[in-house]
Amino acid sequence: MMIRASSALLYLLFAATGFCEEPTLQIFLLAGQSNMEGQGVVAMDHPEHYNHGKGNLVWSMAHSASKERMTHLKDPEGDWTERNDVSISFKARGKQRSGPLTIGYTGYGGTTHIGPELQFGHVVGDYLEEPVLLIKTAWGGKSLFKDFRPPRAGGKVGPSYLQMVYEFHNVLNNLGDRKYLIRGMVWMQGWNDMVSDEASAEYASNLHHLAKDLRAEFRCPGIPFIVGELGNGGPAEKDSRMAKFRAAQKLGVSRTPGAVFVPTSAFARPAELSPNTSHGHHWFGNAESYFLVGEALGQAMVTALKK
Repeated sequence: MMIRASSALLYLLFAATGFCEEPTLQIFLLAGQSNMEGQGVVAMDHPEHYNHGKGNLVWSMAHSASKERMTHLKDPEGDWTERNDVSISFKARGKQRSGPLTIGYTGYGGTTHIGPELQFGHVVGDYLEEPVLLIKTAWGGKSLFKDFRPPRAGGKVGPSYLQMVYEFHNVLNNLGDRKYLIRGMVWMQGWNDMVSDEASAEYASNLHHLAKDLRAEFRCPGIPFIVGELGNGGPAEKDSRMAKFRAAQKLGVSRTPGAVFVPTSAFARPAELSPNTSHGHHWFGNAESYFLVGEALGQAMVTALKK
């Protein structure tokens, strides 16, 4: 009884003096090209260049079909919310930016755009009791065939693959003694492979190799590997490049245990209701599209974690 009483007292002393062990940080790795970087316009509304703001995040929170699901993005004072339990790290333009999850973690810097990381972070943050860290790496105009080419694919390892791995490791190393657990990875990429017959033909095998290499690199063989469909433009015409590429994405996922394919084409919005009317490769800059993509990726990740 004395031993039990002493143990309980020791625990209470540690708790009272702040020596309780920190909860394990739950980490998600996000990677891809420009649509993972984030092209969803937040508030720009120039009549000539941004279509009077139609489809930007501010407009979408007032007028889109998803407006009721977006209310958490602003606080009662009308400011963009920041989550204390979900943080994000993203290197853009040579500078590492880290902090609470909010708008602006894109290749543009500042607070002008969002990517799928925003709502993804909200979904996984709502599900997990532990603190969450999103580590994002992404660059526009990169292919899996060449730039992100993984080691198991053979040939020259892609420079973007090496940079991606370096940036992930750099953030993890900077955590010091903080305990963490890598819970999953999200891959959102494909445009530069879709426009090349040669690259599309290899995409399924390259995607499979990418998942295996990253799981091995970070010693987490069983983590979910979530792949977002290249859903730009909505439904694809039969036998089109887009249709064939989406089939290649699905095939690569089917070959990879623990991988999940997430359809996104239903989230495409028309150019006339979007800020960047000529940027079909970037979902016309429509913020609702990026919000819904992030939500779907997050829900797929939560489902995979439950399994």
